[in-house]
Amino acid sequence: MKQLNVLKNSDTLEKITLAPVSRIDLIKYADASGDFNPIHTIDEEAEKAGLPGIIAHGMWTMGNLSKLFTPYYEDGFIQDYKVRFRGMVFLNDVITLQATVEEINERRIDFKVVATNQDGKEVIKGNVLFAKYNDGC
Repeated sequence: MKQLNVLKNSDTLEKITLAPVSRIDLIKYADASGDFNPIHTIDEEAEKAGLPGIIAHGMWTMGNLSKLFTPYYEDGFIQDYKVRFRGMVFLNDVITLQATVEEINERRIDFKVVATNQDGKEVIKGNVLFAKYNDGC
């Protein structure tokens, strides 16, 4: 794990590759989030909606993307998080999460973040502004 205080522009955080998306992941997320849209859990309903099968909640993928910053919460926090959903995530997809430093100063680090599937297709891309705690806090 890289330390925040040594990061430079274009450096990357350690990539995270999630286990293949499972139906139970999506059922648990539906329960936790209250999003019970059946396209996320019931094959027949997803197919009625014109999908090839159930899809992951966009917010499930977005939430997982924030895991990149978990090791750094002693040093700061996510102050702003903006993403664009670029593609659907299906059952058994393997999602890789990445963050690259775009700009850094003494108070914050701006990251470009991206989640890609096993075919290298972006499913989410965006930016995270990570605010560093003041030294005296």
